[in-house]
Amino acid sequence: MTFDELLNYAIVNECSDIHITVGTHLAVRRFGTLQIINPEPTMAEARALIEELMTPEQIALADSGKDLDFARFCQDGKVRIRVNIYHQRNNLAASIRLLNEDIPDFHTLQLPEVIESFCQLPRGLVLITGPTGSGKTTTLASMIDYINKSRPCHIMTVEDPIEYIYNHKLAMIHQRELGKDVSDYATALRSSLREDPDIILVGEMRDYETIRAAITAAETGHLVFSTLHTTSAAQTIDRIIDGCPLEGRDQLRIQLSTILYGVVSQQLLPLQDGTGRVVATETMVMNPAIANLIRENKTNQIQSTIQSNASMGMHTLNTDLKRLISSGQVDRLTASRFTNDRDGLIRMLDGV
Repeated sequence: MTFDELLNYAIVNECSDIHITVGTHLAVRRFGTLQIINPEPTMAEARALIEELMTPEQIALADSGKDLDFARFCQDGKVRIRVNIYHQRNNLAASIRLLNEDIPDFHTLQLPEVIESFCQLPRGLVLITGPTGSGKTTTLASMIDYINKSRPCHIMTVEDPIEYIYNHKLAMIHQRELGKDVSDYATALRSSLREDPDIILVGEMRDYETIRAAITAAETGHLVFSTLHTTSAAQTIDRIIDGCPLEGRDQLRIQLSTILYGVVSQQLLPLQDGTGRVVATETMVMNPAIANLIRENKTNQIQSTIQSNASMGMHTLNTDLKRLISSGQVDRLTASRFTNDRDGLIRMLDGV
C-alpha cells in the first residue's frame, strides 16, 4: 500500500487522522474512534509509508532522533495534511491529521453566534480552547476566513505548522511558521508589533512568555486570537494565571479583566446515528461581573455568572449538551462522558 492509497481510504471513510507505526498495525480515527487496519504492514513497508511524507533532509533529522512537525499538500495539491513524526520503542511513528480542503463557515461548523461578534471586535483577546482534536484550529480558520471576506485589514498568523492556507480577499494575510519563518511564538509576537497588523493569530499560548507577548499585543490595540488546551472558561483563566510568577499574578488578573473579550471552549462529540461528529461549546463574554470575578480571584463563580447571562450569548457546556440531547444529535451517555460537571448535567436533564 502506498501513502496515497492509505490517504484515499481515510478520505472515503471520512477519517480525521491516520497513524503509522513501524512494527505494528496502521490505524485511522473515524468520528473520534480509533480503528485498526488489517493486515499489518511489514516494518519496511511502514517505514516506507512514513518516508513518503518527508524530504531527504527531514528523513535525516528523524534518523538523528528529532521529532518533526510539518504540513504538506498531497495528491497534486488537492489534499493538505498535518504531520507529526516521532519515535517510540526505537522505531519511527507518524500521526497525520487530514485538513479540510475548504475552510468551513460558522454555519457548517454549527458554532455559536457569538463567534461572529468576536470577529468584529476592534481589539482585545479572544481564546478558543479545548482538548487536542476538538477542532480549535478549524474554528480559528473559519474566523480568519470570515474577517478576510468582510474587513479590509492586515492579519498576521503565527502557526506550528501552517495548516490552512488563506487567499487574500478584503484582508491581507501573512502566515509565519515556527521553525521556518520564525524561531518561536514569543519572538514572532514581539516582531509583529512592528509589522502594522490589525489582527494577530497565535497558534497556541503554550508558555508564559507567549502569554505575556499576546497580552501586550492586545493591550496595544490589536485583536489577538489564540488557543489553550482547557475545557472551560474558568479553567482557561486559571491556566493563564497559574503560568505567571506569584509576584505578577495580581497585575495579570487586572490585565485580563480589561483585555479578555471572550472564551469559547469546545469539544467534538460523536453523533448518535454514527454519521459524524458535532461540536459542543461553552461561551463566555466579558462583562463587568466576570471582570470583577477575575480581578478578585473568584473564578470558581464564573460558571454561575455564565448561566445567568444567556442574553449576552453566554452558555455553559452542560447547557449546550442538553440542547444536543434534546435535538437527538447526542445521547445522554455520550454527553456524560464529555461534561465537566456530570452531576450538574443529570440535574439539568432531570429538571431537579
